[in-house]
Amino acid sequence: MSIRVLIVDDQAPFRDVARTVVELTDGFEVVGEVETGEDSVTSARDLRPDLVLMDVNLPGISGLDATRQILAGVENAKPVVVLVLSTYEADEYGPRAVEAGAAGFISKSDFSPDRLAEAWASATSV
Repeated sequence: MSIRVLIVDDQAPFRDVARTVVELTDGFEVVGEVETGEDSVTSARDLRPDLVLMDVNLPGISGLDATRQILAGVENAKPVVVLVLSTYEADEYGPRAVEAGAAGFISKSDFSPDRLAEAWASATSV
């Protein structure tokens, strides 16, 4: 069974990169891609992914606010893991991502199949 992934980023080139990384990671598949925080909340509810890859800086509500809303809406649904991806510094945004409920933070420059698999394993081994 594949791990279903929703990609949230307002930049098409990075969505393409993220899709490639997900497709190259054994056991993962992309089930949707959206550009805004608002769309991520709706898509997370409708698509019921296992994992959301969330950018921080989005049009409309931020990725951190979207993370809070997605996680607040899953009490009676299947749990979802949110990993925040950003070009911003991990020192600044890592703690903010975790505070928002994300399972972790990955710098876009470090995003790879190995890093994705490691982050998933870490988030789901609780």
